[in-house]
Amino acid sequence: INVFIPKGFAIANFQTSAKSMELIEKTTGRIIYSKNSDEKLPMASTTKIVTALTVLENCDNLDEIVNVDDRAIGVPGTSIYLIKGEKLTVRELLYGMMLVSGNDAATALAYHISDSIEAFCALMLETAKRAGATNSSFSNPHGLDEEGHYTTAHDLALITAKALSNQTFAEIVSTRECKISGNEKAPVRYLKNKNKLLNSFEGATGVKTGFTDDAGRCFVGSAERDGTEFVCVIFNCGPMFEECATLLEEAFKEYKLIEIVPPYNYIRRVGVIDGKEESLKVYSRKGFSYPLTEEEQNRLIYEYDIPENIEAPIEKDSIVGKFNIYLGDKLLFSEEVYAMEEVKSVNFFDNIKEIIRNWNTNFLDIA
Repeated sequence: INVFIPKGFAIANFQTSAKSMELIEKTTGRIIYSKNSDEKLPMASTTKIVTALTVLENCDNLDEIVNVDDRAIGVPGTSIYLIKGEKLTVRELLYGMMLVSGNDAATALAYHISDSIEAFCALMLETAKRAGATNSSFSNPHGLDEEGHYTTAHDLALITAKALSNQTFAEIVSTRECKISGNEKAPVRYLKNKNKLLNSFEGATGVKTGFTDDAGRCFVGSAERDGTEFVCVIFNCGPMFEECATLLEEAFKEYKLIEIVPPYNYIRRVGVIDGKEESLKVYSRKGFSYPLTEEEQNRLIYEYDIPENIEAPIEKDSIVGKFNIYLGDKLLFSEEVYAMEEVKSVNFFDNIKEIIRNWNTNFLDIA
């Protein structure tokens, strides 16, 4: 279920000045707050979230050496000042790209993974689509303004949520400062993350800043508290850190990720007709958690479609019913119900059929 808050929404006497924004819960993708979240907009260096995930999904060894391509030297905008002939690892370039937003690092990574920027952008698009993002287009790996380069707050929220599930990505974007290899001009590069929330917001976990003339100030922030993690995308917003912090704080006050159904959940016993046992246990396999307010937790409806009695013979793990969970009239979760144990029949002919079936199975195995 999605909660859509229309343009100009207010929460806790707060109204965002962002041109577009979306805040989602990371694991389920539930939309908590949104404003113009399907509008296609330039996203500046928040592009590098897609770039990083694309690199991570297409590189098996992050410690392999990158011979920096000459075309990555002198890329306009923010830089880690790569020089001709320099060699760094993929990992170091990822840190240089995500912490200080090195456009040259992003370009070097793109040429390391692909033969051309166009080919790498095609990979970025595939990365986005796998995350469920369908309204994005990429013309470069760094986010400088360029025709055909855009995304939506909704798309970038989905991509970021998937990226944060990658342990290496999560480690990089939560790093406050580090050092990587230098060159003949400076033996070591000291990197300090531009994300101010990492030092000021409780539970902050990432992610990326961005700015260009066309995009304005953009920011993707994330934070986790007590097992609940939110991702907030903000496009074209002057006080981007402050407004992101307000939105995240409000989300933590209102919503909590609740385990509604544990994995391998015992449901109850059901009666057995003509069985060697009078009843058997039934269960569901999949666990299910969802972000809910306290009021919503009281509105959950569990609907079971399980017969009162089942006729034997019954095989272990055979499907015997299903159940659904609703929030109001919205279906949240649907799962099959399985027999937890085998129950043999007391019917003579059923037992003969089982003996023949087992004999045929054993005979085929021997043959």
